[in-house]
Amino acid sequence: MSFNIRCANCDDGVNGWEQRKNLVLDRILAYAPDLLGLQECRGDGQAQYLIKNLPEYFFFGMPRGGESKTALEMAPLMLRKECFELLDGGDFWLSEEPDEPGSLSWGCQFPRTVSWARLRLKATRQELLFANTHFDLVPAARRHSAELLRSWLMDNSAGCSAILTGDFNASKRSRVYKTLTQDGQLLDTWRQANPGARDQATSHGFGNPRARACIDWVLVSPGLHVLSASVDTFTQSGRYPSDHFPLRVEIE
Repeated sequence: MSFNIRCANCDDGVNGWEQRKNLVLDRILAYAPDLLGLQECRGDGQAQYLIKNLPEYFFFGMPRGGESKTALEMAPLMLRKECFELLDGGDFWLSEEPDEPGSLSWGCQFPRTVSWARLRLKATRQELLFANTHFDLVPAARRHSAELLRSWLMDNSAGCSAILTGDFNASKRSRVYKTLTQDGQLLDTWRQANPGARDQATSHGFGNPRARACIDWVLVSPGLHVLSASVDTFTQSGRYPSDHFPLRVEIE
């Protein structure tokens, strides 16, 4: 599952985090994903709420850092403990200095990170690379981020399958999408599972039709077979869990 849960310090009024955090938790529990990539999760109370209520998962990520109001935001991973052995993991920044916390490049509005884990499936002993990210709003920064991430995946996924989740803040007509999927290095799980179907919006601005966009993707290496992919459009009494719908994918 990939799920942008909307940061807790946003001025969302009736859609604030305290009013919808139980819905976020309910949607995660409804599917109980083995792998979960979150975006806009702050490293304070928001992360602690999920860690406390999802004890069956490993949780790790790195706050963006820097001087802005988004410094505590991260794009963390949650990994079901009963399914995986955690072999290695880490974080890097989408910048010209990827090992420098809070680093900014290419006119990026905020620092942006990638969190990743190398896993061994307990059932099959196969290894898997899982990465999660949240791209910037500035087009040039997104393009360079896609090039950096593609190169990193090529260097680090040798000998194992890879899954990439994220909010890419770009359409599937963009250079970002083309960079990540060119030459078949990564496949779009939605299109693999729903051939010929229109892409379904994930971002919706708490039900605003003008804000609908398909910017949350799950991409996988060709060795993985996609069984299904669906956007969870659940609401409860008119309240949305987030301003994004979670994208849920079943992979064999």
